[in-house]
Amino acid sequence: MTLSHTSPHTSTQEATAFVAILRLLQQQAYQFTTISPTSHALVNSRPGNELAKNVADILGWSRPFTADVAGYELFALLKQATALSFDGTVWHSRLRVSSLSGRLFLHSAFPTSESDAIFFGPDTYRFSRAITQYLALHQPHVRRAVDIGCGSGVGAILLAAQLPQAQVYGVDINHQALVIASANGTASDLLNLHWQHSNLLQALEGEFDLIIANPPYLVDASERAYRHGGGVLGADLSLQIVQTAKERLAAGGTLLLYTGVAIVNGKDIFLQELQSMLRGSALQYEYQEMDPDIFGEELRSPAYIQADRLAAVVLTLHKSPS
Repeated sequence: MTLSHTSPHTSTQEATAFVAILRLLQQQAYQFTTISPTSHALVNSRPGNELAKNVADILGWSRPFTADVAGYELFALLKQATALSFDGTVWHSRLRVSSLSGRLFLHSAFPTSESDAIFFGPDTYRFSRAITQYLALHQPHVRRAVDIGCGSGVGAILLAAQLPQAQVYGVDINHQALVIASANGTASDLLNLHWQHSNLLQALEGEFDLIIANPPYLVDASERAYRHGGGVLGADLSLQIVQTAKERLAAGGTLLLYTGVAIVNGKDIFLQELQSMLRGSALQYEYQEMDPDIFGEELRSPAYIQADRLAAVVLTLHKSPS
């Protein structure tokens, strides 16, 4: 496994601690399913949930805790990872750990308010399902694959595990995401992974047999990188990825894009732009609405005042073999 660029804010000691935390939790059979931020806040607000009572409360629910609840070994590793803050009474972890497909993944603590936060949630599980279903159905021959905007590295890691013959790249503009993704990949004992700081595919050369992406797709007033899609109702980054795939897919290659779209007066804004972009192209696509109603709380924001709903969709874009 290679990491082409490490964060200037992350030491080797911290990166080693990230992996050690995951290995310790693996030994403890830790599991946690991360839910939406709205649901997470609701559960944490219930009486009795003010303080952590166990490791899942600390690293899953992001509840404040005392050192004895964490246990000596975990507390020491969190400290080595500089993942702790102390408010004078209790400790807080800046990391969370979630389980997916039998693996554990580090990502940012709740709430993910920082500009460089590493998000993991229901979208991640849907993205994972889309990848697994595509690979099972098509059993593609892949020599070179890339996960654009890899975040915690889930997509790249799933590809590397299921396509051991392929060289798999994870790219992101967030240095800290690459460090966390690298730790997640190392803890999964995968050797065919490569991590690269890159805006889309600008820092990588050559073509790819498989491109996957789960990009930010919301309109975020603070324009946080992990959340803001830009353009018309958050669709711009997803459309940029489609354009990149048009240029960088190998013959016979595929783009698998999981994203969210705004439905306005019954019309899918992203799909309309996509069809215009692909008009006259030899590329073929399949388009599926996976979930008709996500992030419903966003409909309160001015950006979505005209939207009926937000939906999760999967685009599969194929390039002809010849």
